[in-house]
Amino acid sequence: MANPFLSMNSIRKSFGNVTALENAEFHLAKGEVHALLGVNGAGKSTLIKILSGVYEQDEGEILIDGENVRLRSPKAAKDQGIYCVYQEVDTAIVPELSVAENIMLDTIATTNRLFISTSKLFKEASHALKQLQVENIAVQQPAFKLTLAEKQLVLIARALVSSAKIIIFDEPTAPLSLHESDKLFSVINKLKTQGVSCIFISHRLPEVFEISDRITVMRDGKLVETFHTIDADPEIIIEAMLGASFDQERVTRNYTLGETILDVKGLSDGQKLKDLSFTVSEGEIVGIVGLVGAGKTELAKVLFGSGAIKKGSVMLSGKNLNIKHPEDAIRAGMALIPEERRKEGLFVHESLQTNSSFPNLKKFSGLLFMNKRVEKSFAKDIINRLKIKTDHTETPLVHLSGGNQQKVVIGKWMSRNSKVYLFDEPTKGVDIGAKKDIFKLIRDLAEDGKGCLYFSSEIQEVIGISDRILVMYNGQFVKEFSRADATQERILLYASGGKEE
Repeated sequence: MANPFLSMNSIRKSFGNVTALENAEFHLAKGEVHALLGVNGAGKSTLIKILSGVYEQDEGEILIDGENVRLRSPKAAKDQGIYCVYQEVDTAIVPELSVAENIMLDTIATTNRLFISTSKLFKEASHALKQLQVENIAVQQPAFKLTLAEKQLVLIARALVSSAKIIIFDEPTAPLSLHESDKLFSVINKLKTQGVSCIFISHRLPEVFEISDRITVMRDGKLVETFHTIDADPEIIIEAMLGASFDQERVTRNYTLGETILDVKGLSDGQKLKDLSFTVSEGEIVGIVGLVGAGKTELAKVLFGSGAIKKGSVMLSGKNLNIKHPEDAIRAGMALIPEERRKEGLFVHESLQTNSSFPNLKKFSGLLFMNKRVEKSFAKDIINRLKIKTDHTETPLVHLSGGNQQKVVIGKWMSRNSKVYLFDEPTKGVDIGAKKDIFKLIRDLAEDGKGCLYFSSEIQEVIGISDRILVMYNGQFVKEFSRADATQERILLYASGGKEE
């Protein structure tokens, strides 16, 4: 395009031996909404972090209005008029401060005055909200009283009072209702009329087509193509996102399904999850696939007792469960391998031995004392069976790789002989060798008659491991595929909110 307002040319960024961006390009016109799309690992986040000053590129140039700029910090990016609105709005809001103080935060931080007029603060904040056609938020109230959607509007108002030229919206609708999303889109359209350029990152294709003027697709750290939205359709975009690089060999699995072991009917949590019904049989691996914000993790946590069930029933081996706490789920025969293994699945500063024995303490303790010899033998068995790369049971987990940490999480639950295993993004942050080992562990559990639920946004992995696939979008199941019928293109279409003709 002729004379873009923002140009990112030949951007390269590596982290150690891993190249995140290679010769990446992105161009943004003044007053346009430009969608940036790509599957997980395509390089979108790295590119945006370079633009917002979180990372500095290794090679390449950034031009704003024809001028070469170097964005060495988030402050340097803000000085150039570049602001971000993330889906985790609470990380950027100070809850104890008033709405007005949050809107004027950057202005207050950069002023040299010791005293700031409160009435002037309220007036300027109100004016910023009025520009966005938002007049129902009282600027005097503390920010913690706001809804997520209102907090987003406060962040956009903060960018406006700081004379933002570019606003980056990173999955902004993930936490919003449909009505709140519509309100956000009207605000974005208002920003366009004021000449503000917007970068819109989303996994939801219907809203990308609704709000954007152009769409840029990235894959493997590079620009694939930029489309005028009016000339594109979801199938073309999905083809560009997937390319040929995501072909995954499917492992043929000889398995026999037993009785229905898990039967979920009409499950709702009153927030994200709506009327979910599904079954898992003995020896079956059921993939639950969805993009960011679809509700996968919420479902895994509700089943495991970390979230409340408002409606519906959960039956395990024919018994109706009343799960109020993870302890209830564990006692009933469930195990969860959580997405955030370092926060929720492990004591990373403790030894492998301590971590592996934790869910099985009764096995190793008498009345008062732990049987350290039996505990050590148990930890050694996990190391050998799961091929964990360590030479000692006392190794602190913080010294193991992500893949080996994940094996410890799985290993400690395998020993409990649970009936149903919930795997939430189990290969997140692990290398390809560890992925192969984790897949084998899951298949071994299924062949032993266990029911397995595999929650993931990595579509090719779900196709590779699952016997049957349920697609989630916006807290609901929108499609079921047999292993034979599943393709990445079809799954991504439904997971993005589309439908086949």
